[in-house]
Amino acid sequence: MTTENTQIANKPRTLKGLLSEENVKNQFALALPKHLSADRFARVAITALTRTPKLQECTPESFMRCLLDLSAMGLEPDGRRAHLIPFKNECTLVVDYKGKVELAMRCGNIASIHADKVCDADEFIVNRGKVERHTIDYKKPRGEAYAYYCLIQFKDGGEKCEIMTREEVEQIRNRSQGYKSAIQYNKSHPWLTDFDEMAKKTAFHRASKWIELSPEIREHFEKDYDLDVSQARNVTPTVRTEAINPFAPMLPAIEAATEEGGEA
Repeated sequence: MTTENTQIANKPRTLKGLLSEENVKNQFALALPKHLSADRFARVAITALTRTPKLQECTPESFMRCLLDLSAMGLEPDGRRAHLIPFKNECTLVVDYKGKVELAMRCGNIASIHADKVCDADEFIVNRGKVERHTIDYKKPRGEAYAYYCLIQFKDGGEKCEIMTREEVEQIRNRSQGYKSAIQYNKSHPWLTDFDEMAKKTAFHRASKWIELSPEIREHFEKDYDLDVSQARNVTPTVRTEAINPFAPMLPAIEAATEEGGEA
């Protein structure tokens, strides 16, 4: 092998480079549902790297593990349904309420899911836990949000609604390790940049307990993706086995590349 070829072979593997490799995309193709292509999934992941440059400082293994979890769920790291959050040199995953709604709709017995905020100027009437009326005049300022709710309507005609005050939502936010870490280290976090979306997710998460979900999807609902790095290291991954996701065998090679001097 020539010196030039040796230099090419020993060139550090970047995250964008890994996502462009055919063997990586082939493994994505095995894990992803039919409605998502491996090429598109890789392109969306590369876009996430471009949108959040700090992700390129994360270790390849932490970044790929987040993508592994997303591929198992059939979600893209698009910044709408799922967020890749850099913390120091670790990549963590936050699935917001739209991502969880998509997972819930796959169970087949849900007609619709609606989550919303309630503001000072809205007309909001609740009777025995049922939202009888929520009227919004978009021609006028709505004022501050004081409550959030999620309404699930089932195909058999039944429905379930969970309503939370802003204070209740903030109490849950304040227990979030990811949020506390972001405050401590002056980092970005969905609770800081997208409070309303996170509040809807919280209301939906409570309502989702009334949904009959498959064990696999229920596992994703119960697993808390809003973790700081210290917690993430202590969580035993449940969807990263060879039997569930064929991308898992690639992780040792990615970790080995990092130990050999590969950069994120």
